Amino acid sequence: MSPLKEVRYTSRSITPPPKRRSSSISPPRARARSRSRSQDPGYASNPGNNLYITGLSTRVTTSDLEEHFSKEGKVRECEVVLDPRSRESRGFAFITMESVEDADRCIKHLNRSVLEGRLITVEKAKRKCGRTPTPGLLWLKR
Repeated sequence: MSPLKEVRYTSRSITPPPKRRSSSISPPRARARSRSRSQDPGYASNPGNNLYITGLSTRVTTSDLEEHFSKEGKVRECEVVLDPRSRESRGFAFITMESVEDADRCIKHLNRSVLEGRLITVEKAKRKCGRTPTPGLLWLKR
C-alpha cells in the first residue's frame, strides 16, 4: 500500500478568481425618497377595527363569516380570500368591524371558536387594508 499524498492549499497557492464588474454603467440614484411602505396611506397601520381570521374551512362563505361575527358587533366589510383557480377559500379572511370596541369584543369572544367544524383564530390585522391582487397569470402568456 502506498501512503496517500495530502494536498494542502494555502492562500498563496490558489489564485483567487478575478473580480467581475458589470460592463453597464448606470447613473447613481438619488436617495431623496424612501421606498418604505409605511409612508404610503394605503399601507398605514391598522386603526384597530380590521381583523385577520385564520383556520377557515374551504367551504366557508362571506355570508357565513358575517353571520358568525355579527353576534359580537356590526360588520362593515367581510372578505374571504379565495383561490383564483378553484374559487375555494384559502383558509383566511379579513373583516372590518364598525368600531374598535366591536373588533376587541370579537377577538375576546370569537378567537379559538369553532366555525363549520374548524377552530378559527381571530387577531388584529397588521395592515389597514389588504394588498391589491397581483396579475399572476400575465407572465404565463408570453
